[in-house]
Amino acid sequence: MFHLLLLAAVVLGGYVFLTQTLFRRSKCHGNAAVAGKTVIITGGNTGIGKATALHLARKGARVILACRNRTKAETAIADIKQETGSTDLLYMQLDLASLKSVRCFASTFLKTESRLDLLINNAGLVADGRTEDGFGIEFGVNHLGHFLLTYLLLERLKEDGGGRVVTLSSMAYRWGHIDLEALAVNKHLGTGRYSWQFFQAYCNSKLCNMLFTHELAKRLKGSKVTCYSVTQVCLSAPAGVVRTELSRNVSLWQKVFIEPIARLLFLDPEAGAQTTLHCALQEGIEPLSGRYFSCCAAQEVCTWARDDTMARKLWDVSEKLCGLS
Repeated sequence: MFHLLLLAAVVLGGYVFLTQTLFRRSKCHGNAAVAGKTVIITGGNTGIGKATALHLARKGARVILACRNRTKAETAIADIKQETGSTDLLYMQLDLASLKSVRCFASTFLKTESRLDLLINNAGLVADGRTEDGFGIEFGVNHLGHFLLTYLLLERLKEDGGGRVVTLSSMAYRWGHIDLEALAVNKHLGTGRYSWQFFQAYCNSKLCNMLFTHELAKRLKGSKVTCYSVTQVCLSAPAGVVRTELSRNVSLWQKVFIEPIARLLFLDPEAGAQTTLHCALQEGIEPLSGRYFSCCAAQEVCTWARDDTMARKLWDVSEKLCGLS
């Protein structure tokens, strides 16, 4: 009996320690005015994206949910309207696994919307397979689709000044590796049906997010537009520690392993959205453009996530893959 009580005490103590340190919550205190401003959130129909949309709609922003699934987006809009009273929400179809869809979205947006103040590259997935254009699904959706979307909307972001681009990365970037020669030949940064294979591909795509933001900041110098990459947890926590639908594409047995742990330790979407909201709303962080934020604070990153040469080469390759050069 004593040993059971001792074990329970150790488990409870470990849980309290983790939730107060590695998994501690943070709160966005940014209060920049967004009433009358226009926001695009990719994947804004669920999880962190929906929580972000709800907060910004409550503050009076015009929120555009850029999503693949119309039914889920319209359900999310109805929920947000009911909770906030806002009527300035709009669904626009966007499939990041199709460069044609990304171009169509950007074209429609530029024709119908007069301004863009905040672009939140929120959507992401863990899965295996290929995009419509033949790219690895994680590289194509998590990086390349967002790269093209941002590229096509940059001039509109610059028009009113003070625009921001927030891209969701992950602590998984730490385990990422980018082989540009293999990418040029295979059109992916890792694939395979085993968990470790597409998790590695996910890590690689998250490193792309980091390098993209690093290079974008350099290219935005001289403009009033800034950019930030974010994760939803504190610096020492593992990747994917927000309870979202990120793992909706993995197999049933993998979910059986992931879900109980997620419910025990991982953040809910509202808590997970706080760093995104911080980078969207906090005044005075403009000098930190290009930096990586976690727990509502700028963090130092591994050297390979701020490699100027690799960031520039990835940008150039991404342009070619998108048919921009």
